[in-house]
Amino acid sequence: MSGSESSYRDRIYIVKDLILKLIEHNELNQTTLLSFCGLNLKKHKSILDDLELNEFISKTELPYGKRRMVIYKPTRKGIEFCTNILEPYEKVFPRRKTSINEVFNNVYQEDKGKVPPETKDKALAKMQENSKL
Repeated sequence: MSGSESSYRDRIYIVKDLILKLIEHNELNQTTLLSFCGLNLKKHKSILDDLELNEFISKTELPYGKRRMVIYKPTRKGIEFCTNILEPYEKVFPRRKTSINEVFNNVYQEDKGKVPPETKDKALAKMQENSKL
């Protein structure tokens, strides 16, 4: 995900990514956790607060000079929620593999003669199939 292109991620997948990253590393400071998950503190702080409120993660504030360091850890409840709810959910509703931007890029490249027409046809068929769901 680059700065000029943004990709949308449903809240449920952001929650899963946060909990899995904490499980993977056992504990992370706030900045590192958000960076690893590709999130923005201003936009996504409410998700961290909700996870803490529901006891899926724990938050510890440690003094660090004149500042404070915020450390997050997964809780047993959060780990169980991830394995029993979020992982089966993603199996039933997988994340999108192709974005609309990728489809339009393929069409644009085809117009320039760089992409075979069957690629465009497959992409458009897939979009139509997804819109019927």
